[in-house]
Amino acid sequence: MEDASKVDDFLGSSTWRERWRSAEASSVSFPKFLAEEFASSMHSLGYMRTPIDKMKLVRSDEKNLPLYYIAPFSRNQLAYKFWDAALEYGTNQTKFSWD
Repeated sequence: MEDASKVDDFLGSSTWRERWRSAEASSVSFPKFLAEEFASSMHSLGYMRTPIDKMKLVRSDEKNLPLYYIAPFSRNQLAYKFWDAALEYGTNQTKFSWD
């Protein structure tokens, strides 16, 4: 991952590599690591903190691999109230009705 310039661009920094080595040694998955790093970057810009347990993991259909996390980032607590309601009443979509 030494030449992961796309990750540098995504996170807005190239200092993530050392933190990744530590997270990887603790068996943290790369998608989870990226989600937490991005959330930390958003928090540094003044958005409210979004912990990983408030993010929604999206997995691939074929092999059930983690693809990405969906998360809210807002400076207003009301956004998180709506997000919590969506997580509480939402269900996992496994396929479209025309599949």
